[in-house]
Amino acid sequence: MASRQFATFEVAGQLFGVEVHTVQEVLSYNEYTPVPLAPAAVGGLFNLRGQVIAAVDLRVQLGLVRQALKGPVMNVILRGDGEPVSLLVDKIGEVVDLEDETFEPPPDTLSGPTRELVVGTFKLDGRLMLALDVNQAVDTYRATT
Repeated sequence: MASRQFATFEVAGQLFGVEVHTVQEVLSYNEYTPVPLAPAAVGGLFNLRGQVIAAVDLRVQLGLVRQALKGPVMNVILRGDGEPVSLLVDKIGEVVDLEDETFEPPPDTLSGPTRELVVGTFKLDGRLMLALDVNQAVDTYRATT
C-alpha cells in the first residue's frame, strides 16, 4: 500500500493539507511589511534569516476575508519552483500518513476559488482534509472570483 505524508493546517475551521516534501518549515511570525499595489492575496513580506519571503494569505485565495496581521501569525513556508513562499494559515495541525486508496477527487459540488486550489480529499477520523495544489495556492495572480 502506497502512502503519502501531509502537513495539515486549518483556515476558517476547515482542515487542509499539503504534501510534506513541499514544506520547508512551519513558524509563527509577527512583523510583515506591506507591499503597495500587490495582489490582494499578498499579506506582506518578512525577513527569515536574511531571506525575504512573500506571505500569501490563504483566506484571500479561498475567497474569504483577509487575515488581520496583528500579533503572531502562523506560516507554512513552502518550497516553490523558485523561492520559498509562505501561506498564512489560522492554525497548524500535524503530519499525517495517508493511504493513496483513501484519496478521492474533489466533489463536483465544490465550486468557487476553493475548487481551483483543491486537488482532492482524504477522510480522516471525523473530518475531511482538503489536499491543496501548492502551485495554485501561492499563485496570487489567478482570478479569485
